[in-house]
Amino acid sequence: MSTLRDLLKDRRVYSIEAGRTVLEAARFMMEHNIGAVPVLRNGELAGIFSERDIMNRVVAAGRQPAHTAVSEVMTANPRSVNLDETLEECLFIMEEFGFRHLPIVEGKQLKGLVSLRDVAMRHASELERQRRRAS
Repeated sequence: MSTLRDLLKDRRVYSIEAGRTVLEAARFMMEHNIGAVPVLRNGELAGIFSERDIMNRVVAAGRQPAHTAVSEVMTANPRSVNLDETLEECLFIMEEFGFRHLPIVEGKQLKGLVSLRDVAMRHASELERQRRRAS
């Protein structure tokens, strides 16, 4: 059974500082083609900021992206999981709490972020490999 460590082993870790503006975060996310980004404060995970946050907490609320700090509109203190957690457990947590993105940590150090799609696709591939071996 694969762990999140296996899923993240060759990925780059993207994050943004809590004091950055929403405009800077949106440009960063666009540049790296990512839909959510972990938010750090003093090197530790403080929140998560997503495209949905931009729409609901900035645009729809009439805030100015260039004058709004990410820390004002992020989801603070997000649930995270350990790098050695299994894909099945990660899927369970995401389903149970309705998360689309989940920060991955080792101790207090951010190791990455996975989307529901990332985890589901990897899990489906593993199940298919197991099915083929059993045939």
